Amino acid sequence: MPDNQHEQPTQELQIGRVIKPHGVRGELVVDATTDDPAGRFAVGEVLTGRQRGKEVTLTVTSMRPHQGRLLVTVEEVADRTAAETMRGMRFFAQPVFDPEDDGYYDHELVGLRVLDCGQVDEATANARAYEGQEPEPVDIGEITGVEHGPAGTLLQVAVDVDVDLPTAGGEVLIPFRHAIVPIVDLDNEAVVVTPPEGLLELG
Repeated sequence: MPDNQHEQPTQELQIGRVIKPHGVRGELVVDATTDDPAGRFAVGEVLTGRQRGKEVTLTVTSMRPHQGRLLVTVEEVADRTAAETMRGMRFFAQPVFDPEDDGYYDHELVGLRVLDCGQVDEATANARAYEGQEPEPVDIGEITGVEHGPAGTLLQVAVDVDVDLPTAGGEVLIPFRHAIVPIVDLDNEAVVVTPPEGLLELG
């Protein structure tokens, strides 16, 4: 994966939202919006909840999966009546930062421009992107999403309509691996890709 050249972000991330109460004991049906729901809503975790301008602190006492969502119980909510008042509450938390992790947060990648250098090595890609070596990279589109799966991470790229590719105006998936995405430049809001032949033609 590309080298990590960014500092720890400080903005909070939304990790879930209360959909409705469940049962009579104050359980909350939570739609988790984090890639680590088991960790974020683990027993003992302290949640920051915001709703209609107010902020509360809640401590998780139990959590279990339920029909693609989570059933969460918090210490401060004792019954269904109290749970009803939680509808629509959003939970926030600081991003988890691991100094040994070379990864990037999804929100950092979405919106970056994608510069195609063709099938070249990393040194050549650097020279074309930063030193003016010809040919310069081709700006082909923008990252619109990030997919995480068993085979690894994929960047969803919306290809510009005026690009000379069969996928122009559509979407391509680019594996987020160092061999294919050797440069992530957050300061210049772009990634440099060196895709194998045919990858950008697969819609």
